Amino acid sequence: MQEIDLPLEKLIKLKAKKKILDKIENYSKCRITIGDKSVVIESKEHADAYGEFLAYNIINAFEKGFDINTAFLLVNEEYYFSYIDINQVWPDEKRKRQIKARIIGENGRTKRYIESVSSAKISVHDDFVGFIGKVDNIAEAETAVRAIINGGTHKQAYNKMEAHHRKNKSNAFIDY
Repeated sequence: MQEIDLPLEKLIKLKAKKKILDKIENYSKCRITIGDKSVVIESKEHADAYGEFLAYNIINAFEKGFDINTAFLLVNEEYYFSYIDINQVWPDEKRKRQIKARIIGENGRTKRYIESVSSAKISVHDDFVGFIGKVDNIAEAETAVRAIINGGTHKQAYNKMEAHHRKNKSNAFIDY
């Protein structure tokens, strides 16, 4: 059994997505119960840890700012979810706001560029930057975001990400 505490507004949004919740239950073979303060995930089949893990990741991605349909991409076994907790790097509120603004960029341009190069989906929500995509795609996006979090310029962040992208692309053509 897994339990995820969610803010009230997230619980209300999740309750409204009954069809998506039914799909999550179907794919994960888990029962999802939405309470007053949390979501409880229980395996329908004994010891189905993967099902609970899948449902937990989808709901955790939703909680970290992804819309539920994007979070549902995690049903595909090639897709993963990860996130960076900005609090771990910058506990100062003013600095966190600056970092999040730099990751998003003017009119969302930085975020969109990172998503277009890496093919990973990105969410900047509360004190988290979340990523959904294939492992290599997430690594590319995280390279750029970590460069920005650590104070690098956008140009430096893009250069690091693009270099990582070129390396991944060239490795894809190597025969083993």
